[in-house]
Amino acid sequence: MAQTKQIETSLLTEHFRYTPLTLIDQIINMINELINRAVDAVEAGLLETPPSRLGFAARAAAENTIPDTDGEGNPLFPDARKEIEEGVHQLETLLEATVDKNFDKLEIYLLRNVLTVPEDLVPWVRLAHYQDLQLPNTSTSSSTPLPTPESVQALRRKVQETNKLHTALLAEKARNEALLTQLRGLLGGNTGMKTEPASSPQHTSDGPAPTAAQNPSLAFLASAPAAQNLGISLPTDGTAALPRHEPLRQNTAFALSQLPALRQILQNLRPKIAALGTAGGAGPESEFAQQRSEYVEKRTKRIMERRGMDVGSGEGSSEGLGRRMLPEEVKGMEAVAGLVGEKTEGGENGEQMQE
Repeated sequence: MAQTKQIETSLLTEHFRYTPLTLIDQIINMINELINRAVDAVEAGLLETPPSRLGFAARAAAENTIPDTDGEGNPLFPDARKEIEEGVHQLETLLEATVDKNFDKLEIYLLRNVLTVPEDLVPWVRLAHYQDLQLPNTSTSSSTPLPTPESVQALRRKVQETNKLHTALLAEKARNEALLTQLRGLLGGNTGMKTEPASSPQHTSDGPAPTAAQNPSLAFLASAPAAQNLGISLPTDGTAALPRHEPLRQNTAFALSQLPALRQILQNLRPKIAALGTAGGAGPESEFAQQRSEYVEKRTKRIMERRGMDVGSGEGSSEGLGRRMLPEEVKGMEAVAGLVGEKTEGGENGEQMQE
């Protein structure tokens, strides 16, 4: 019975957008507010009315008392205000008690006879916002498989793999952005290169200072006529901001159009590189070979020392070959040699005695 009443209350609450008890409470609150207004109006009217018109003068005459008067000759009744306030309070209490008693009956009547749905009609009531709603069939919902620990674990693994893939994609995005930044720096010329002051201690008089030629720029690719025909050019402020979302066909066409210029530059550089190699002679190459041979020799000596070979007696000598003998090993070998010599002498003495 309690469950049926709860279902009925939920149905009415969904229909009214508020509970039935809230409606009754609102009615009672409005009645109480009207009572308060009426009591305040009665009190204000009684206080504004002269006390003589309310019967205080007749009562004073019946009691053979002479009331005091003010400067204008009007009688004064100091107890009038107190009696009015007490009477208004009693009236307010009486009205509130009457309202509570009668509206409690109204509340019971409304909940039992008006704000109610018959028990046999509750399953058949369809509200307006459920008019075109297709409820799922019970048999279909029961045929769906319930989640198992294996299925939950599989979903958990999928979530983990998805998170790993997301992390990998974010890392790949960061690497691509770094690569694009480097390429834009190359395309933008000297805007992204670090320059050192002339008084920097890194450069000495022995070697030439680094120049812009050591950090080549690819800005000439964007200034070629083919790039202008394709609509590719650098901004006026010198930055290397490239247009986004360029089609692959346009980029490929630009790269192919720059190949002849690159070939021509390469053909012009090859004779200069050969001339630089012949003019320098064998000095740099021989110096590099000598440094490499010294490095190989040092590494070889270090490996031989690690293996126990003595390389301090001179290069090419065979006296230092072999592993170094420790003092304990030498003493042990001397003891073994002494034992072998004693056995040999004992065997010779025995043979002489037999003879």
